[in-house]
Amino acid sequence: MHKAAHEELRLAKRMARLGTETAFEVLVKAKALEAQGRGIIHLEIGEPDFDTPRNIVDAGCDALHKGFTHYGPSAGLMELRQVIAQYVGETRRVNVTPEEVVVVPGGKPIIFFTILALAEEGDEVIYPNPGFPIYESMINYVGAKAVPVRLREELDFRLDVNELAALINDRTKLIILNSPQNPTGGVLEKKDIDAIARAIGDRNIAVLSDEIYSRLIFDGEHHSIMSIDGMKERTILLDGFSKTYAMTGWRMGYGVMRPDLATHIARLMTNSSSCTASFTQIAGIEALCGPQESVDVMRAEFQKRRDIMVGGLNKIKGFSCRLPKGHFWTTPASQRCPARLSAISAKATCVSASPTQSKTSKKHSIE
Repeated sequence: MHKAAHEELRLAKRMARLGTETAFEVLVKAKALEAQGRGIIHLEIGEPDFDTPRNIVDAGCDALHKGFTHYGPSAGLMELRQVIAQYVGETRRVNVTPEEVVVVPGGKPIIFFTILALAEEGDEVIYPNPGFPIYESMINYVGAKAVPVRLREELDFRLDVNELAALINDRTKLIILNSPQNPTGGVLEKKDIDAIARAIGDRNIAVLSDEIYSRLIFDGEHHSIMSIDGMKERTILLDGFSKTYAMTGWRMGYGVMRPDLATHIARLMTNSSSCTASFTQIAGIEALCGPQESVDVMRAEFQKRRDIMVGGLNKIKGFSCRLPKGHFWTTPASQRCPARLSAISAKATCVSASPTQSKTSKKHSIE
């Protein structure tokens, strides 16, 4: 009989390339402090502090009672895919069919699956920096080269299209766009989107357009590269329910893409999560088809908070903070930010530092 032994864990080499989202690490520490009776102000995790609207909750509960507790198609229930196709078609002014829609548990699977399906060793993927940390993490994980394009504070955290164009080469396989942008709140303008499409030209380069915050814009309007002539077939649109409808815990997002790619993305779903929970998808139908007043109320409250927060931060000596045009983060910059973070943490306020701040920048940002 072999004696049990604690032997060295032999991880695959690719695990060393896998990053993380530090906001969740801070959340774990914050919850541990709360369990000890400490009062915590949560500024770490990226979610609305509102509860899911009642009509959506009722639709989910009703679906449970009606037996939507079983497996469903890996690409999502046809009823929801039809509703999403109509919604995206109307909001992005393109023709979309249900066969182009894949429903997934949250937005991250579309990021993961797209990079996994399209990028491999030797390929380059351009992504926004500072930006959502999972972009760089997944690019590195699959063995591709992560190529950051800097978001410029002087451009209200939009990218410089000329800088983007200079990064595109024969090895570029995918470009990731995010607007409104996480964590800066920068919003790409129509002229930016047009210029990006021109920079790509007729090259066979896909675009992952992360538009999860498209309904949380305070100034201007949302523009999608999917709407540009000739770009729909090369665009993978990422959107979902978490931010717009305060449904982060329901775990439901979706991707819209050409049908042949959708088939492969659905196959990745089959091999990973099987399918998205059926009752949450019924709630998703209610979210898109039901009353939208709650979205307007939440957006108005976020805008009110934005104005108060930015106004206050700009009164602090040594800090500067651009007015975010969308999203619900602010990104102040300061030479003394690390010391400030230590002082903030000592007062039991949990804040996450932006993990993908450009290494060439002399400033630091906090979310």
